[in-house]
Amino acid sequence: MEAGAPPVYPERSKRKATLSDVARAANVSLSTASKALRNQERISPETRERVRKAAKDLSYTPNSFAQSLVSGRSHTIGIITQDLQGRFCTPALIGAERILGEEKTSIMLVNAHGRPDLERTHIRALLSHNIEGIIAINPETNPRPPLDFELNIPTVYAYAPSLNPDDCSITCDNVDAGRLVARHLVEDAHRTRIAFIGGVESFVASTDRLEGAQAELAEHGLSIVSPIRFGTWTEAWGREATLDLLDSGISFDAVICQNDQIARGCIHVLMQRGLRVPQDVAVTGHDDWDIICVDAPVPITSVSNEVEVIGAKAAMMLVDAINGEPHHGTTYVPCKLYPRASTIG
Repeated sequence: MEAGAPPVYPERSKRKATLSDVARAANVSLSTASKALRNQERISPETRERVRKAAKDLSYTPNSFAQSLVSGRSHTIGIITQDLQGRFCTPALIGAERILGEEKTSIMLVNAHGRPDLERTHIRALLSHNIEGIIAINPETNPRPPLDFELNIPTVYAYAPSLNPDDCSITCDNVDAGRLVARHLVEDAHRTRIAFIGGVESFVASTDRLEGAQAELAEHGLSIVSPIRFGTWTEAWGREATLDLLDSGISFDAVICQNDQIARGCIHVLMQRGLRVPQDVAVTGHDDWDIICVDAPVPITSVSNEVEVIGAKAAMMLVDAINGEPHHGTTYVPCKLYPRASTIG
């Protein structure tokens, strides 16, 4: 630096433009600038365009909190889940976020961990933020009690429908899922002696999928050849139940397993006993969990509950309700079969 030269300081960051700056640049009142940016009537097209140009030139960003005070709209909804790390809640969240993002609606996400007391605490907190609606996501399709709170905002129950038939709920069609699997085994894999390994009997999904499979088989003049047995959702149960099937002497050429873990356990035992999958025995799963289906000894034919679609449709229904067009009752989203080598190899 030369002697006597003034010191050079770093340039201070520019102050964020305010609505007053926009009004001043457009040579209009503060009220007119606000109305022009909110596209209200009684503002001439020329004035509106002048205000918008000023806002663009100044990189003006409206204060969302101030806007909500004026409009009464927060453009924010709450999502209550019970298991953020679960297999089913995350895809539903992804689907909902995609739709709400398109609607320029923010999400406040809370996890109740299956605790009704924590759920009530979270609801109070969400309501204090002036949310416009709630999506309640549960990790299983068993119907759930309605939210234990007096709510004056729209609510949609996703994956687990509300026990109140007047509430807006959306879930997968497990009866149709059972039909899909049975139809695939009969019509595509050409099987006629079909055995069954169930999940947890207390789950509505278990009984609904069984009902659908039995109905479809009956339409083809067939029935399940093995005893109807339920257990757990684990690979260990799949192995145990398959060993029992093999030791029973029952002749079967296919096994309907009610989830992918059970199916993988079943395939392991069949192969250990020297049976070929699917040449000797075809095997199906459910949930279409890639980490299990694709990495199994034989890739597993499975059914997707289309949970991301459920989340997206739940968001659409909530947006409709917020806009004055509420839905009532339970909507069932069709499941989708993904054939793999365990049935059509």
